[in-house]
Amino acid sequence: MTTTETLPLFPLNTVLYPGSMLSLRIFEARYLDLVRRCARDNSVFGIVLIAAGPEAGGPAMPLPIGTTARIVDFSTLPDGLLGITVVGEYRFTTERAWVEPSGLRQAEVNWLPADPSLELPAEFGLFELLLRRLADEGDDLLREAAKIDFDEAAWVAWRLAERLPLTSTERYQLLELDDVTARLRQLSEWLPRFQSD
Repeated sequence: MTTTETLPLFPLNTVLYPGSMLSLRIFEARYLDLVRRCARDNSVFGIVLIAAGPEAGGPAMPLPIGTTARIVDFSTLPDGLLGITVVGEYRFTTERAWVEPSGLRQAEVNWLPADPSLELPAEFGLFELLLRRLADEGDDLLREAAKIDFDEAAWVAWRLAERLPLTSTERYQLLELDDVTARLRQLSEWLPRFQSD
């Protein structure tokens, strides 16, 4: 993987994490073209959180850090529009961005460091228990995960983060963190807000 690469961007009002699945409804011409290109070339695009502006129609100003999205499924939605499912892969930071005549935003990006393989520290064992409970209660994605994943610190942090009702700003704060332990500590600070008495 080269240090700098050109990547088409898809600004959204959500954050995609590495390993996360996301369903998207595609209807604008610029994104239909993007999906066709990705399907043809087996390439990826970047999902970035919108700082200001709309998801559809007008120009959106995205935040600099995002995650590459790889299309893993296509469907026709009940309203006849194209539906795609993507999986998050690698984090990146935008160095320079521009908008093509079609309205599609492109960016020169640098790759952020991949998470190291790190066993989940014992102090965050509650996170593993929470995810295992969700798997037992019918969370299909967690139920299908390999047992070894529940011991992997980065995997646990991302899976818990995507399931907690965090704000978009909080989700982005986690995406910005390169240190897995710092990510786990931040989740630990927020978790009491979601625990019932």
